[in-house]
Amino acid sequence: MKALWQAYTKSSLILRVTIALVLGVIVGLVGGQDVADWLAPFGDLLLRLLKFLIVPIVLFTLMVGINQASAGSMGRVGRKVFVYYVGTSALAIAVGLAVATLFSPGSGMTLDSSAEVSVPENPGIAQVLLGVVPDNIIGAFAELNLLGIIFTAIVFGIALLKLRTSESHGALAEQLYRVIEALNELTLKVMSGVLHYVPIGVFAIVAGTVAEQGMETLLSLGDMVLVLYIALGVHLLLYCVLMGAFGVKLKAFFREARTPMATAFATQSSSGTLPLTLDAARRMGLSRGVYGFSLPLGATINMDGAAIRIAISAVFAANVIGAPLDFTSMLEIVLIGTLVSIGTAGVPGAGIIMIATVFAQVGLPIETVALLTAIDALVGMGCTALNVTGDMVGASIIARSEEDGQRDACVDASRS
Repeated sequence: MKALWQAYTKSSLILRVTIALVLGVIVGLVGGQDVADWLAPFGDLLLRLLKFLIVPIVLFTLMVGINQASAGSMGRVGRKVFVYYVGTSALAIAVGLAVATLFSPGSGMTLDSSAEVSVPENPGIAQVLLGVVPDNIIGAFAELNLLGIIFTAIVFGIALLKLRTSESHGALAEQLYRVIEALNELTLKVMSGVLHYVPIGVFAIVAGTVAEQGMETLLSLGDMVLVLYIALGVHLLLYCVLMGAFGVKLKAFFREARTPMATAFATQSSSGTLPLTLDAARRMGLSRGVYGFSLPLGATINMDGAAIRIAISAVFAANVIGAPLDFTSMLEIVLIGTLVSIGTAGVPGAGIIMIATVFAQVGLPIETVALLTAIDALVGMGCTALNVTGDMVGASIIARSEEDGQRDACVDASRS
């Protein structure tokens, strides 16, 4: 058993996760719901372990990252992150519309007018922005309010940075920073142990998802699922082009990114995958000041996969009712969808809210959302994987742009 365990822990993590994904699909199809129910606790344990790490890893990583940079550079990084997230979200919707228009999913289907779907209330952008500032820090941690945790880490991180330069409290603040840095390393050590359990949890989650969805659902709405995954693949290629333009090495990127991508695919949780995403960025050698800020924020508001889902769902709904979208409606979907994908960040049932909000704005029947809920898990797996990939792509190119900026500044200084 000891030799077997050593062989397991020394093997590649992505190899273990890949095997777990394949075995999960097989067991889910063959074993059915009974086996999936028996495996469910193992999947729940993985999600609990990952959520268990979110607060310390976001809090300590971001505070350490801020104190390795400066307030000015954080503002510059923040602007780049915002432009990247808004730009790629709009691009994702455009890609989704283009691919869906080409393949026309939903053509020939009929709408069941008796179908009903419960759509959570859209809180609106203003309410989401207010939610960034928690009225209770402990409550924000307990509820895993990522925006609130990020706000807390930024405020206290900047305060600590200022305090370290103070003549009266500089020494004390430096000691506090060393403690926080040690706590960050301690959290990473705990996470290295959790990583050994990831393949087991992924196997259980995938088996349960496949057993619950079944082949009937996949076959009935297979064209919708296929078109969505084609669009996800196209957007992934655009990520590669973008990284190539900024000089990011694709082989090195995917070597570290593939584990959080596979885990996000299985768990359907961007925030739950965040500990693995942060660890991957650290292994890539990215600046803590960049990935410590951009990745937690991206796990909450960057939803390129969800944006593609909005676009394809809209084309699907239009085809079902026999009223293909015109150019004006498509442009409206791009504009509204980009805002909605950010405005519903971190809200339970965000996917349904986004689709229903866009449908209401462009005059598509809300009843078609009920059809789409049947493939929610199958669609959510691919979309979440792309969401997480987009977060890491953003961190990589922003970190690279920061390195180029510092290099240019050094060159200018030497010339002067």
